[in-house]
Amino acid sequence: MSSRPSVRVPARPTPAPTASPAVASAAPKATAAVTPMGWMHTARFLTTAAQLHHLPAMDTPEIAFVGRSNAGKSTCINTLTQKKQLAFASKKPGRTQHINLFALGKQGITDAVLADLPGYGYAAVAKMDKLRWQQVMANYLVSRDNLTGIVMMCDPRHGLTELDDILLEVIRPRVEQGLKFLIILTKADKLTRAEQAKALSIARLQAGGGEVKLFSALKKQGVDEVAQLLWDWTHPADGPSLAPAPTELTEEEPEALDE
Repeated sequence: MSSRPSVRVPARPTPAPTASPAVASAAPKATAAVTPMGWMHTARFLTTAAQLHHLPAMDTPEIAFVGRSNAGKSTCINTLTQKKQLAFASKKPGRTQHINLFALGKQGITDAVLADLPGYGYAAVAKMDKLRWQQVMANYLVSRDNLTGIVMMCDPRHGLTELDDILLEVIRPRVEQGLKFLIILTKADKLTRAEQAKALSIARLQAGGGEVKLFSALKKQGVDEVAQLLWDWTHPADGPSLAPAPTELTEEEPEALDE
C-alpha cells in the first residue's frame, strides 16, 4: 500500500493586539494653547462705577484705557475683544461718565481686568461735569493699587492735545516707577505709509518711555501686537509691576469731534 504525501498547513499569523475602547479613550488629548487674542476674546462685563469708592478692591492686574471722546477708544476695545458692544460708544461723546470694568480669563477665573474710563475733552459737556470727571480720572490713575498699565488712544491726524499732555504729566511718576504705558494711534488706515511713519516718530518722543503702536479696526492693523503686549503686561514671569504716585488733572480742553 502506497503512503500519501504529507501536506504542511501554514500557521495563521497572530493578529496584532488592539487597544480596547476603554484604553483608547484613556489616551491623553492635546490641549489647545491659550493665545493672546483668544484670551482677549474672553472679555466680559464685570461692574460699573460712577465714583472711585464704588470700584471693587482687587489684586488682579488692571489695564486702563483712556483717551479723548473722539479717539476711537470704544472701537479699539471692541475690536480687541471681538465683542461689538462690550465698550459703549455713545452717539453723543461725553455722555458716558462711568468707569466700566471687564474681566479677562476663563469662565469663573479672572486673571486680568480692563478698565474703560470715560472719554474726555468734549466741549458739549458741562464745565462742572468735565472738572469732576477729570478729577475722578486723575485720582483713579494715581491711586488704583492694582493698576498695571495704561493704554492711551490718540487719533494721529490730530496728535496729542493739551489734555493728553496733562494726563501724561499725571501718570509720569508711576510710569517712571514701572507702570506700563502704551499710546495707540487709532484710525491708522486713514494715513499714508509716510504719514504713519511720521506719526510714530512724533508719538515716541512724547510717550516718555512708553510704547507706541499703529492701530486700525477696519484693517485689523496692530490688533495682534496690542493683544500680545497686554498679555505680556499681565502675565510676566516675575509678577506684575505696580507703583503709586500723586498729582491732579484739573484743566479742561476745548471741542472734540464725534466718537
